[in-house]
Amino acid sequence: RCRTKALNERKGEIRIQFKPAPGANRMFAGQEVPRNELVMRLQPDEAVYMKANVKSPGLKTTPVMSELDLSYAERYADEEMFDAYTRLILEVIRGRQATFVRDDELKAAWAIFTPLLHRIEAERIKPIPYDFGGRGPPESDQLLKSRGYYQYHGGKYTGRGKRMSMLGGP
Repeated sequence: RCRTKALNERKGEIRIQFKPAPGANRMFAGQEVPRNELVMRLQPDEAVYMKANVKSPGLKTTPVMSELDLSYAERYADEEMFDAYTRLILEVIRGRQATFVRDDELKAAWAIFTPLLHRIEAERIKPIPYDFGGRGPPESDQLLKSRGYYQYHGGKYTGRGKRMSMLGGP
């Protein structure tokens, strides 16, 4: 469980979900076909993977979710992996500023968010509550759905190492 935000898991990722594949409903008639997604996981376990539908091997015409996977911990298993804060502190010690926000970016960000913060304060807008240990407020799922995001929870991503160990491989 994620203890800092009362969510069911500690995860930071960017998901780009593609529109339904044309012809998928004809090829896989009457079957649920998840959408392809490009996922960039920032934490925990940095990874970039593409969730893609493929036809199952053999004569059956069944869609199967597969991953094209770049998991940093597995790809760079022989390297020592440090967390983001360790790398940032090292950049400060070395005097490098490339990983930090420039002052013009910071000013632009405040120009965008200051009016929003003033509105929240003036109108006393309260955060939407949600159950401890849940996925967050149901309104977030409703917002995604209204924008065409399709939630498919039938297949959970497991890194290559986890899949191989489950299959008895290296």
